[in-house]
Amino acid sequence: MTDDTPRPPSDAPSPDEASVVLDAKGLRAMAHPVRVQLVGLLRKHGPSTATRLAERLGVNSGTASYHLRQLGAAGFVEEDTERGNARERWWRSVHRTTWFNDPELAEREPEAALAYQQSVASIYALRTQQTLNDLQTMPRVWRERFDLSDWVLRLTPEEATALYQELWGVIGRYRRDTPENAATAPAGAERVGVITHFLPELNTPAPEAEAP
Repeated sequence: MTDDTPRPPSDAPSPDEASVVLDAKGLRAMAHPVRVQLVGLLRKHGPSTATRLAERLGVNSGTASYHLRQLGAAGFVEEDTERGNARERWWRSVHRTTWFNDPELAEREPEAALAYQQSVASIYALRTQQTLNDLQTMPRVWRERFDLSDWVLRLTPEEATALYQELWGVIGRYRRDTPENAATAPAGAERVGVITHFLPELNTPAPEAEAP
């Protein structure tokens, strides 16, 4: 991070031993949509095989197997030897979360950074669509909690930083979805995705004042 990059406040979620912070090698390894999806599936659903993961993604098992091996070489996934056998390899994610917030690295590796971020954005859209597909079969209490909101603000970089940090502070007060927290969460607690986007839309004309 550089001095002008938004930093999460002290009470916000932050990288820990279960997180991976992308360096140049990791960024290049993750700069592929299939790999981002494979890691996401292993984190969400637990260990699996190339065949099962391929079915979820709609690709052939050879493609999934190749990308899993590349992810393994980069340290993002590893073989689950307790489940696998000579005929079928099981894979599991090494980390629970991925962190990428390094403007200098993005400048050094612009193509890899763009490919990775585009893959993440596509997966966020896919997750939203999957929730929409499941919405009508959810209990009403959860249907009422679903939300798609869009606010357009006019901010300075400093104000955007302050807003970013305030949002981190709010999220940091709530229970993260970790194995430890899931085991002690109160009855009725479910996995809830909270996705934030800060989208600078530069050089957009100011809205015209309404006529009296």
